[in-house]
Amino acid sequence: MEMSELTALLTPEGLRLLDATGPMDSAVDVARTITRLRKQGHSPDLVTAVVTQARLRAKGRVKFGEFAERMLFTRAGLEQATRLAIAARHAARFRDAGLTRVADLGCGIGGDALGMAGIGLEVAAVDADEVTAAIAAYNLAPFGDAVTVGHGTAETADLSAVDAAWLDPARRTAGHGETSRTRPDDWSPSLDWVFGLASQLPTGVKLGPGLDRDAIPDDVEAQWVSADGSTLELVLWSGATARPGVRRAALVMRGDTANEITAEADAEDEPARALGAFVHEPDGAVIRARLIGDVARSLSAGMLDERIAYLTSDAALTSPFVSSFRVRETLPADVKALSKALRARGIGRLEIKKRGVDVDPAALRTKLKLSGDEAATLLLTRIGSARVAILADRVAAA
Repeated sequence: MEMSELTALLTPEGLRLLDATGPMDSAVDVARTITRLRKQGHSPDLVTAVVTQARLRAKGRVKFGEFAERMLFTRAGLEQATRLAIAARHAARFRDAGLTRVADLGCGIGGDALGMAGIGLEVAAVDADEVTAAIAAYNLAPFGDAVTVGHGTAETADLSAVDAAWLDPARRTAGHGETSRTRPDDWSPSLDWVFGLASQLPTGVKLGPGLDRDAIPDDVEAQWVSADGSTLELVLWSGATARPGVRRAALVMRGDTANEITAEADAEDEPARALGAFVHEPDGAVIRARLIGDVARSLSAGMLDERIAYLTSDAALTSPFVSSFRVRETLPADVKALSKALRARGIGRLEIKKRGVDVDPAALRTKLKLSGDEAATLLLTRIGSARVAILADRVAAA
């Protein structure tokens, strides 16, 4: 969105027009809406802004629920924004540490600031992109004087009146349009600057979950967060925001339910053992946090292979930190033999999962030529040097 479009939108006429614009589910709907609005005499900037925002609001419901209906977005801002349920947990970390005034340095469209202000924290937010900062100011306006939003950089922000900081370093190209990945050396502010601040002020830092672990300072708590099976972020907590005795954590959210496993350090893996009655796939946050061993011990399980993140056990146990499968049998890994075996068992609906093997599940599904009314899960992996196909059934989540 350009500033001219935002200026046209942030008027009583523009906002009324946006609120009156219904959902657009296809390119045809978009074209019809554009034609209709232009025939009504609205300016090109306003028409573009209204159509763009209507589509972004529809997408925003995934992260912000009903709040998206009164928010404004940029494409990049929505993509990078924290889900509101996770933002509320970030905010609670500051509140529980007795911190009340937080600087949001790189606030984006205001997702995390929304979570903080929602539980009564005061927020001083800044963003280096002018359009993004203006949109954040609009989204956070209902909180009045409790939230200030400015256009500026993290490095030049006045921190004299805050007792904590939250940062989401820009890990993509600057701006509010389409985004592309950048190298850590190009992040803004730099990690060196961020970690310097974190050593002086209680700080939470949102980073990508695949950050090189060697870059994590020794004196912070590292918390990996997943939601509905996708590992979304790594948050580093310093000072009063870090929990005593916790250096590794995996927060696993499924729907409205959240579970967390914590430890003082990386957990030692359990030894590999023979395939048992169950296979367990650890959540991505657990894998990233290197807490597979602690989860394995809770399930009386061992590694299926010491190099691959599958667990196996004979105990009829599951956990919020894994997806569990009851083993039916092992099948030939050869495609033709596997196809024949699946058809003989009447399996027409097949969930295909893989670890440690170079397989395209979509291409494999086509080659298998499935037929039948039965459903199952196929786990493709390696045990030692052998490729293994395990036919299994999902176990209900704990």
